[in-house]
Amino acid sequence: MSTAEPQLNATETRPTGSETVEKHKQYLFPAVAMYYQEPLALVRGEGQYVWDDKGDRYLDCFGGVLTVSVGHAHPKVTEAVVEQVKTLQHTSTLYANKPQSDLAEKLYQITPGRLQKSFFTSSGTEADDTAIHAAKTATGRHEIVVLRHSYSGRSATALSAVGHSTWRPLPPQVAGIVHARAPYCYRCPFKLSPENCGLACAEDLEELIMTQTTGEIAAFMAEPILGVGGFIVPPAGYFERVAEITRKHGGLFIADEVQTAWGRTGDKWFGIEHWNVEPDIITSAKGLGNGVPVGITVATPEVADKFPGLTFSTFGGNPVSMTAALAVIKVIEEEDLRRNAAEVGAYFRQRLEELKEKYPVIGDVRGLGLMQAIELVKDRETKEPDPQSVLKVFEETKKRRVLVGKGGLYGNVIRTGVMLNSTKDTIDELIAALDAAFGTI
Repeated sequence: MSTAEPQLNATETRPTGSETVEKHKQYLFPAVAMYYQEPLALVRGEGQYVWDDKGDRYLDCFGGVLTVSVGHAHPKVTEAVVEQVKTLQHTSTLYANKPQSDLAEKLYQITPGRLQKSFFTSSGTEADDTAIHAAKTATGRHEIVVLRHSYSGRSATALSAVGHSTWRPLPPQVAGIVHARAPYCYRCPFKLSPENCGLACAEDLEELIMTQTTGEIAAFMAEPILGVGGFIVPPAGYFERVAEITRKHGGLFIADEVQTAWGRTGDKWFGIEHWNVEPDIITSAKGLGNGVPVGITVATPEVADKFPGLTFSTFGGNPVSMTAALAVIKVIEEEDLRRNAAEVGAYFRQRLEELKEKYPVIGDVRGLGLMQAIELVKDRETKEPDPQSVLKVFEETKKRRVLVGKGGLYGNVIRTGVMLNSTKDTIDELIAALDAAFGTI
């Protein structure tokens, strides 16, 4: 199987008549790729919908990569941000500000286990970098175990941790990061079934530590659901066993919740809460700001108190981002969106399973809550990836004014990230577009 994920970049896209798109091609790095043969320039968003510069409206079912969590231009979030911008926009962390302290307190209240102290940044990349730095400092060790099929961001450290050749343009630049087998049950690396695997992927972690590291590690870091990897959901008991092995070898457990937090997986604030595990560190970003840049690293006091004594993040903890995050959390609480994600997510899963019964190109449907994915294959027996059908579905759903995402090592997974306040009507509109699109394959 080829590991090259098909990319739509500026050299492959067609003219659109959009001045914005043409400037993008001319003045941005070609690596800043755009979806679709005829890329879109979006100019406005409201609730579940966005509009392009031609006036066409689209149902946004990817949310800026699971980032617009409570809907575009949510009135309560927008009002809070505007008021804060008019009051105080920036201080740096050299001064205290109330939104930052209030958010840190709120995170202490809602994170699982003994997590108490926060470090704020501007992105998931920075949040993961901070977590790795904190783990190394706290333990005095330097080796980190991550998962294959994982994605951690685009810094030197993060790219060294990425488990995708398609997202790693250069060889690893940071030493001491090793990649464990991912709990990818649909493509089990041990050729086992979920019924008889005995959590082989988790048990393999110990041999990896004993053979590929010094035997004592700083941390194991993983996304509860592998996002860019194609929404790979580990089996029951996986993280419990992994955490046990990690701590046996002196390491901390880092839950990378950049995509899975804030009710996305249904009923819980954080994805890792679906397993009986208490992390030593949680990182997150994306959906917490509903589009405003924010990154968080929350740790136990023992870890946080050992972090180097002189550091700061210029934009981390700024009053505007902190205010946006507090407003988003308040909306999730007031509108009971964690429950909604579970209920609407269950309905969504049911409708996706119906599509799987109808179309042989769908090899697997997986996810939790409103984090659902469809893996496309040329043959269900061989499971040969079918990235070209993903591109076909992309173009066909766009024609029907619906936007979705993609992922997976082979580019053969359709990813969705509908808003947490989506309804069954939202799902029906998405399913209708997918149904029509699959009908053209």
